Amino acid sequence: MKTSDFDYFLPASSIAQHPIQNRDESRLLVVGRHSGKMLHRRFIDIIEYLTEGDVLVLNDTKVFPARIHAKKTSGAMVEFLLLEELPNGNWSSMVKPGRKARPGDTFIAGDLVFEIVAVLPEGFREIKIQSARPLFEALEMAGDIPLPPYIHEPLKESQRYQTVFAKYSGSVAAPTAGLHFTEELLKKVTDAGCEIAAITLHVGPGTFRPVKAENISEHVMHAERYEISKESAEKIRRARRIVSVGTTAVRTLETVASAHGKIVACSGSTDIFIYPGYHFQATDALITNFHLPKSTLLMLVSAFSSKDIVLRAYDQAVKDGYRFFSFGDAMFVTDQI
Repeated sequence: MKTSDFDYFLPASSIAQHPIQNRDESRLLVVGRHSGKMLHRRFIDIIEYLTEGDVLVLNDTKVFPARIHAKKTSGAMVEFLLLEELPNGNWSSMVKPGRKARPGDTFIAGDLVFEIVAVLPEGFREIKIQSARPLFEALEMAGDIPLPPYIHEPLKESQRYQTVFAKYSGSVAAPTAGLHFTEELLKKVTDAGCEIAAITLHVGPGTFRPVKAENISEHVMHAERYEISKESAEKIRRARRIVSVGTTAVRTLETVASAHGKIVACSGSTDIFIYPGYHFQATDALITNFHLPKSTLLMLVSAFSSKDIVLRAYDQAVKDGYRFFSFGDAMFVTDQI
């Protein structure tokens, strides 16, 4: 299967540059997983599709202020984008411009001191971070929430790029399907008898990494850390139907189900790549945003339904003025229509 098979036309005007005022008033395209039927709703209507016996699986990761502008001891300014903590306690980071960040160089941003330790594959840098206060506390003072490269307008409220249930810091990008939920809507979900189970997958830079190989089976995913608690695992195991909120929840559930034959409490890292032909073991319905052309996220959604159904839904969404990507509208892929 070719990467080009997952291309589609998207005008720049369809890419949402800012969130709408009320999270749950975004549009919702309900798509029949196997029928391909489509219904145009509002996200708040998702409650009509959730019932007793369902478990809604949310990713409670939190985006941390990973983008930092720092000054070199010589005076030069560079931008760091922290990616993940390494086993030795150092961090991997993107640095722009990279030519100004060589091993041994030191940079300062507020209470933070960054020392370049080594050049990593793909041009990333291994950096040693020193701070007079806890790292994430210092980052809150010195850093900014990173936004996807296709968002060109400033974000007035950084909390709009966090879900209302974000809890554990560690992501460089939000699990955007969860952005549509409000606390009031989540209460309606539980009032309807649908349980909520939180899992954690820290979203890494691979979510924006383009698929360069024309044969999709040759693409290598970036590994991301996940954790499922005992309480959440028990809820998911007794579910009549598992409704995953976003591709990160799907990747976590499918990783664990593939390794253990069922959902169990565990933690680890996953580089699972889901594309058409994959057999799902722990996802019955999917809430997701509209994804980039030729992306691994679009391939996952196509695997859950079919490439033809999903691309037809995307084409209809473009024609009907849906908003795409992180701050855009949502799809609900279900067998209920």
